[in-house]
Amino acid sequence: MMPFAKNPGETAALSATAARPATAARAAIAARPAAALWPALFLAACAPAAVCAPPGTAADAAPGALADAAPPGAPPADEARFVWLGAPATEFFEATPLGNGRLGATVYGGIAEERVLLNENGMWSGSPQDADRPGAAAALPEIRRLLLAGDNAAAEKLVNAHFTCAGEGSGHGAGANVPFGCYQMLGDLRLRFVADAAPDAPAAATPDAALAAPAAARPVTGYRRELDLARAVCRVTYEQGGVRFTREAFVSAPDEAAVLRLRADRPGRISFDATLSRPERAVTEPAGADGLELHGRLNDGRGGAAGVRYAARVRAVPRGGAVEVAGGVLRVRGADEVLLFVTAATDIRTFAGRNIADARAAADADLRRAQAKPFGALLAAHEADYRRFFDRAHLRLGAADPAAATRDAPERLRRFQEGAPDPSLAALYFNFGRYLLISSSRPGGLPANLQGIWADQIQTPWNGDWHLNINAQMNYWPAEVCNLSELHEPLFALIASLAGPGEKTARTYYGARGWVAFLLANPWGFTSPGELASWGSTVSCSAWLCQHLWDHYLFTGDRAFLARAWPLLRGAALFYLDMLIEEPAHGWLVTAPSNSPENAFLLPGGGKAHVCMGPAADMQLLRHLFEACARASEVLGVDAGLRAELLAKKARLAPTRIGAGGRVMEWLEDYPEADPRHRHVAHLWGLYPGAEITPAATPALAAAARKTLDTRGDGGTGWSLAWKVALRARLGDGARAHRLLAAHLKPAGPDTGKQRWSGGTYANLLDAHPPFQIDGNLGGAAAIAELLLQSHAGEIVLLPALPPEWPEGAVRGLRARGGFEVDIAWRPGAPVAATLRSAGGRAAVVRHGAETLSVNLAPGASRALSFPSKTPPP
Repeated sequence: MMPFAKNPGETAALSATAARPATAARAAIAARPAAALWPALFLAACAPAAVCAPPGTAADAAPGALADAAPPGAPPADEARFVWLGAPATEFFEATPLGNGRLGATVYGGIAEERVLLNENGMWSGSPQDADRPGAAAALPEIRRLLLAGDNAAAEKLVNAHFTCAGEGSGHGAGANVPFGCYQMLGDLRLRFVADAAPDAPAAATPDAALAAPAAARPVTGYRRELDLARAVCRVTYEQGGVRFTREAFVSAPDEAAVLRLRADRPGRISFDATLSRPERAVTEPAGADGLELHGRLNDGRGGAAGVRYAARVRAVPRGGAVEVAGGVLRVRGADEVLLFVTAATDIRTFAGRNIADARAAADADLRRAQAKPFGALLAAHEADYRRFFDRAHLRLGAADPAAATRDAPERLRRFQEGAPDPSLAALYFNFGRYLLISSSRPGGLPANLQGIWADQIQTPWNGDWHLNINAQMNYWPAEVCNLSELHEPLFALIASLAGPGEKTARTYYGARGWVAFLLANPWGFTSPGELASWGSTVSCSAWLCQHLWDHYLFTGDRAFLARAWPLLRGAALFYLDMLIEEPAHGWLVTAPSNSPENAFLLPGGGKAHVCMGPAADMQLLRHLFEACARASEVLGVDAGLRAELLAKKARLAPTRIGAGGRVMEWLEDYPEADPRHRHVAHLWGLYPGAEITPAATPALAAAARKTLDTRGDGGTGWSLAWKVALRARLGDGARAHRLLAAHLKPAGPDTGKQRWSGGTYANLLDAHPPFQIDGNLGGAAAIAELLLQSHAGEIVLLPALPPEWPEGAVRGLRARGGFEVDIAWRPGAPVAATLRSAGGRAAVVRHGAETLSVNLAPGASRALSFPSKTPPP
């Protein structure tokens, strides 16, 4: 398959698309290995045009701008700006995450010892493999015969025996030392502080001490460790022994470096011993008289020497005092101020990234460039780069609440769980989610994985990979609606990377055209089913990925992007056209074999099974994919014959139905669930993120979806709770959504990991699956936006599910399908001002409650919206 061959008509379209940073990406293609060439070509062409002018331009000054919303570029109020804690971190889930999309630094903020956990998103063990099971397609007819006969248990045995992956697969989620691989921590930078050391004092390490130090240790007062979400800067301050100490840290995308500045308000008081280490496969060496280098090679999963090579560099630049390297320790004594620079690189060869040939040389070059700049210039460049994303949106919930800003994050979570009102906590969480996406996903890089870019282990939970049955997709739910469209690009690159190997998987297992990807994905092109039928045979994951391609087009109107995405959409659709079979009872077309993600059903004769035909999630996803492909072919003027086939077969797909209990049927048969409270609610995909179930167009299905959610309950993992908030938002149930948000934000701690699938939010606001999984954070941010703005059903709906707990507020910069940007201010519970801006010049219907406005804007124009009634309908 050659999906990126460009025809002459596309050339003009590409050149006419504004704000596309293609030059650098195309320049890198010549040096890219052949296996990575076609994803690189896709990336070079898929950067979107600016949907609305960036903050500070004429579009922001257009008539009708909201007086009640913050001006462009204004930081949020402190209660929605700072994630702060009143003690050093002792665990990863208490520490402060920083990142530039590639390089991560997690600050613990200790007194006796500062720990900075380092990450680099190319730190992947493993290597490419062929995990397709030879001859798998020979088992397909018998598997399908058994399913058609209703013998799901026997079919599942055959799937486990013949229709799973070959080899060790993901190592059942522990793949660090098998070819599948694992995303891993890079290393630890530790600073052990030396009290009252003169520049020529001998090296000494103070004992570990927390704030509650023994009497012999100097007491600490005024401790605060804050993450400033408006600047992406961590700041640690405290007073000890009459000296005020300050540390500031950030990770710069423009300068590809983590920077840590240590200061004291009295001269000569900065002294420490720094080490750079990693638990395995690492060597630490001096790097001149003022630095250290960590380097090594990761396990390729085969016992060979083909693993990813990595390197990290640290250098100290003191003002005053002295610096030396001795015995693998970087010593600083008696400095007034110290700048620490940390750089890192990997030589991973995959579908995205920097394509570094020599990791050690790259880390050194990055360090030299960063060190050549003064701190002020580094900080200014970092802030400007970060704020061009963060400042696009602004959310205020409730009246100003300065008291909330005086409470650290754990206290706010606790008080909120106990019922204390704190609407700005949701605004803080929304801002934190946007911060995490900006900090873990940048154009040209790898997509945010299960932990974004932050991991504190060699064997990261579930390999820190990309799970494609919701988790990778949920990471990108905020991208379009929260005005971070460019940050979607790494996911598009992952999708493109799966099409080639997915073609082989489609042939090997189904004898089908096109491409398919199952639940697991890694940088090495893994598209095979998982190790077990119970979770690894979900066949609709690639259809779900394609929703992101189509949604990006709907939000941006970027036809050139759609032309590049078309081969991926078409290839996915061809696979499903070929693999569908007819079930005999109704003549419906269904997938077989498949499962409803990770869920089991009870068999009529006893026992349980997972493998089935035509689960509701598959059918909803295929209806969406076939419709999207048909519409894309019409927009592009291609494949009219395929369009007709897609629409004809879409009409024959098994419909979403209501079972005897009044709930949405999850399977083709009305089976009871083995776990009625199961965390997955995949059969409600058509409600969110899909759009085939809406209260207005399909009221019976919407009522059944509501009953399904009621029965499943308000428990679950972090990502499950975030999803349920969004589902309730689509049902217009703001009150229940807020209740779920409170459950999502319940405090989590060291004991949370002992409670499987319990969810919650850690002290640093990271999501508790448990353990930490970033999809709950990012899905939560998208769900908050969904409560305030929806555009999936052909209208732009203002405040569709506003919780009663948010009677007043303002939001600026959310995006709607059709190329629109929306600002809303409301008080009490109804819009008092709203502005619609258009990039492409399209007509729209804007709704609040029962009232609608028809708007037709020229490209770049805006309009202040006014509804006849300022009160919501009863």
